[in-house]
Amino acid sequence: MTIAHLNGEFGPLDGLRIAPLDRGFLFGDGVYEVIPVYAGNPFRLAPHLARLERSLASTRIAVTQSRSDWETLLRTLVEANGGGDQFLYLQVTRGIAPRVHAFPTGVEPSVFAMCQRPSPGAGGHCVKAITAADNRWGRCDIKTICLLPNVLLRQQAVESDAVEAILLRDGVVTEGAASNVFVASGGALRTPPEGPALLSGITRGVAIELARELDIEVTETAISEAELRAADEIWVSSSSLEISAVTRLDEEPVGAGGPGPVWTRMSAAFAELKRRHRAL
Repeated sequence: MTIAHLNGEFGPLDGLRIAPLDRGFLFGDGVYEVIPVYAGNPFRLAPHLARLERSLASTRIAVTQSRSDWETLLRTLVEANGGGDQFLYLQVTRGIAPRVHAFPTGVEPSVFAMCQRPSPGAGGHCVKAITAADNRWGRCDIKTICLLPNVLLRQQAVESDAVEAILLRDGVVTEGAASNVFVASGGALRTPPEGPALLSGITRGVAIELARELDIEVTETAISEAELRAADEIWVSSSSLEISAVTRLDEEPVGAGGPGPVWTRMSAAFAELKRRHRAL
């Protein structure tokens, strides 16, 4: 039985009920975070909570919870669900109010959190991807729950027997439908820069950090579609995918068609980082 949290109360997930006038349900007026948990210990919790705070500030959702309040809630939830490896999902909406587009006054935000077990063997794999036009809105740096464009793009990938869609806008890579993108050429690593066109992933930051520790040259810079297709290696990164190698793009092999040497080093370094985190 999964234990979840809704507005200060813990209980079975199946028994929780969201109000139909919650603005998250009506408008997608909310933000969220997904946090990996290894051996009962949330991974990179501080950066995740910092990003949550940025999303709340960007959407002007005012909460009273402090950083320590969030941490206590999430660690309590992990323990209530038996520890081990999990994913934490935390969502904050503007709250319950009559259906009017403008912000309501005097409304308390709704806070929902749950745990989910990872799929067997999730993360760190070799995957297939497709390319697709990035038709999303202009503030992808906010981790909003308005994910219908991402859902449709990911479904397009699934129906093409792929795991992810790598998005292109004006001939330039932005990110994946639910991931960040890296390319490696000549042993050097590149990833699109932070900005409103993409969500700066926590795993993206970990990959950049590990690359520098491994003395792999890494640059945050624009990547053209031509450069993407000509890359020796392509990776996608997220909390659930971790750092996965794309070995086929639009049914064409990437590089030699298998995991490349730069990804192999990165994958080993990420596995060691997780091992140390589990031992904390």
